[in-house]
Amino acid sequence: MSTAGEAMAAAAARLRAAGVPDPARDARLLLAHAASVDAARVTLIAPEEIAPEIAERFEHLIALRAVRVPVSQLVGSRAFYGRDFKISRHVLDPRPETETLVELALSQPFNTVLDLGTGSGCILVTLLAERPDARGTGVDLSEDACLQASANAVHLGVGGRAEILQSDWFERVEGRFDLILSNPPYLAQSEMADVAPELRDHEPHMALTDGFDGLSAYRIIASEAQGYLTAQGRVLVEIGWQQGEAVCGIFRAAGWASVELAHDLDGRARVVCAGQPA
Repeated sequence: MSTAGEAMAAAAARLRAAGVPDPARDARLLLAHAASVDAARVTLIAPEEIAPEIAERFEHLIALRAVRVPVSQLVGSRAFYGRDFKISRHVLDPRPETETLVELALSQPFNTVLDLGTGSGCILVTLLAERPDARGTGVDLSEDACLQASANAVHLGVGGRAEILQSDWFERVEGRFDLILSNPPYLAQSEMADVAPELRDHEPHMALTDGFDGLSAYRIIASEAQGYLTAQGRVLVEIGWQQGEAVCGIFRAAGWASVELAHDLDGRARVVCAGQPA
């Protein structure tokens, strides 16, 4: 019988051989999940013999991770902006860079918010949790994503202030909002062959690519959002790091008076901010 530490080391070596980035971290997180302990406590159980049922669960998790199933799908959650969101294969895994979008949203007051392509609901739910007086709507074309977002809204205590709708962009949206946000599918179809297996093989393609040049969603939002925005409202859209000039051009061509580009902590173009004339 091996110890938990030995099992973790063997798993990390297996993941490394499979080309998994940061294999030691993933082995630690998956062992913690298999043993139902906090990841910070894994070192405490490392010298102990690993129980057969834990070893079996751990082996199953490592086998899936070796074929690049994302860790968040294996453990069923992902931390985002200090909260744990329930995650499944039906929604995009929340990315740290999307916190740039959230920070910009929180930099100015708002009472109503619309999240287009809400997915897990991580953007909408975070904003409502951070602004207890705000109300919001999240829309997604995927019924499974809408169910996931609704579950996260309830799980994180904002269910009474969040409306989740199955909608093709603005199709079922009514009213006006102080803030309209989106992290839309922005990969071009030609880029999909080069993305990590975790994304390409295990996350919903409709959340990653529009099937064309990666700019379709921005054209829709730029052309229609003014009809759903309050007079002083803002639109914030996450972009691919090389899309800044193109997306800013789309919004300017659609008549937006104020169009600015914001960067993430790595200095990469990450969010386009647009506003109407005062």
